Amino acid sequence: MSNTPSRVGSGGPGGGAPGGVGPGVGHAAVQLKGGAAILAPVSSFPNGVPGNALVLLPINAAGTPVEKKIVDGPVALQMDEVWKLQDEQGRPIAIGLEDLLGGLEKHWNDAPDDLGRGRIFAQELMKYGRHEKAEKVLAKVVALGGDGEDWLGLGVSQLAQKRLDKAEATLRGAQNLLKDSPFPSLHLAKLMKEKGDRKAERECVERAIQIDNNSVDAWAYLANSIKESLGEEEMVKQVEALANAPVNAKCGAPFIALQGFYASPEQKDEKARERAVAFAKLAVERAPGDPLALLCLSALYGQGGKVDEVVKLLAPHEALMLRDVRVAHNYFEALFQLRDISKVTALLNKLATSQVREVKQFAIDRSRAVSQMLAQQQQQLAAAAKPA
Repeated sequence: MSNTPSRVGSGGPGGGAPGGVGPGVGHAAVQLKGGAAILAPVSSFPNGVPGNALVLLPINAAGTPVEKKIVDGPVALQMDEVWKLQDEQGRPIAIGLEDLLGGLEKHWNDAPDDLGRGRIFAQELMKYGRHEKAEKVLAKVVALGGDGEDWLGLGVSQLAQKRLDKAEATLRGAQNLLKDSPFPSLHLAKLMKEKGDRKAERECVERAIQIDNNSVDAWAYLANSIKESLGEEEMVKQVEALANAPVNAKCGAPFIALQGFYASPEQKDEKARERAVAFAKLAVERAPGDPLALLCLSALYGQGGKVDEVVKLLAPHEALMLRDVRVAHNYFEALFQLRDISKVTALLNKLATSQVREVKQFAIDRSRAVSQMLAQQQQQLAAAAKPA
């Protein structure tokens, strides 16, 4: 690998919650989500660069077409394109994928008994769909005494290759080792679906829910499985019935899963959004201190322009914000949109005392952005007050 420092860096912790609370702190601000990278000029972020941004420094003539594109606004770049960009000396601004994987493989080969190195290598291989290679790496890790998570990763890599018999045996081994985790059972459910055994699929996902009835992943899988087989209304009926069982009575996860279905981009009509809000409210009623329930409902309020409702919902949970940057983000955005600077300042001062690094960094970044905005406003007022 090159010794040249990478020219792409993370701007800090990802502060976005599902859907955000609205258009951002500035009406023209760009909201960043996962998937592809968004290349945008700094002017797209009038109130400070978001915490989950990637920063690209100016590039040479090889990137001229990209520079011309961003004159018209933000540009979506797939990671393959990002890895091709160069700096003014013609050096890559980001390490290439093959260099990355090659470096990780060499790092592991230098100490093949170091399971941590093998796990990191396998994780990156799976991230980029190199499941055959990942299987070989994880098989060695398991053979060297790997734990239940290693068994689970091995089973997932085998399932991705549709090596169903091997994957089933491996995932059942992971299930025995990870008795408190719903994920081996969830992956076994996917495997049973691949085999065409919907009865066994349902048994596996219900076992996942029994293991952790607060697993949104498990409830979402169940909901989607029922919808595929029996339709939308039956999905709601069966999920609600299981959610109302005494053992699940204080669990918000089933309704978080249902609101996620109706809040998805595919559901574009107003009735779907209303159902999403109704289910999100049920989740909060059942589990008023659940961060994810609060995030979902506040995001839906924000998307509907009900910023006052976001503040009303989240104001009692400032203690939670000291531990969860996502809740802090939505509350900050709502207060900022209302231009309640005194409450914004008080919130950021409180968040700055957090022992959680992401929360503390969020407070620092947003404090800087607020200070810059206020300074610009003072300059504008001073300029306007000068006699012509």
